[in-house]
Amino acid sequence: MTDDPAISLLIVDDHPVVRDGLRGMFESAPGFRVLGEAADGNEALERAAALDPDVILMDLRMPGGGGVDAIRELSRRGARAKVLVLTTYDTDSDTLPAIEAGATGYLLKDAPREELFTAVRAAADGRTVLSPAVASRLVSAVRTPRSPGGEPLSAREREVLALVARGTSNREIARELFISEATVKTHLTHLYAKLGVKDRAAAVAAAYDRGILG
Repeated sequence: MTDDPAISLLIVDDHPVVRDGLRGMFESAPGFRVLGEAADGNEALERAAALDPDVILMDLRMPGGGGVDAIRELSRRGARAKVLVLTTYDTDSDTLPAIEAGATGYLLKDAPREELFTAVRAAADGRTVLSPAVASRLVSAVRTPRSPGGEPLSAREREVLALVARGTSNREIARELFISEATVKTHLTHLYAKLGVKDRAAAVAAAYDRGILG
């Protein structure tokens, strides 16, 4: 791991003291490099385009341009950066729109330092990261009209879903199950359809909601 290049970061928060604290935390830890900061969603879009970070730490409620709109626009532009929401808000009206807009993960600002480092590394790898409080809220928020007695997941789809819930990347799942990445993506497409969801985070939440994952 020490030979891996540092994960580059863009910090987006309207409070300078928060940005300073996060910058100091990541710059003092090996394996991270802070490229820049932004005070709102609009500035975040400009800085992301100029700096091309690996991960964007994004607050949600900011005057001058909120986080959800910025995440949605980054997704529309096909930005390479993964967005990890870092906020004080864990209400349904905040969490679900952020995940639906394309956020890779969602953590609360009271997350321990090491949990935040782990989350950034996971986000850089494209793995979904949800704080326990947020995950429990998503469980109730992603209910779909599809009946619980709909088409069941296959044994292989359950295996893939369980690994997704542990934050495992597609490449790691393929290695673990001795299948190709393309096959992993096919299983994900099928289980998304069966669960009535669009992405990894919503699939995990729906699976917990229905007792597929315990």
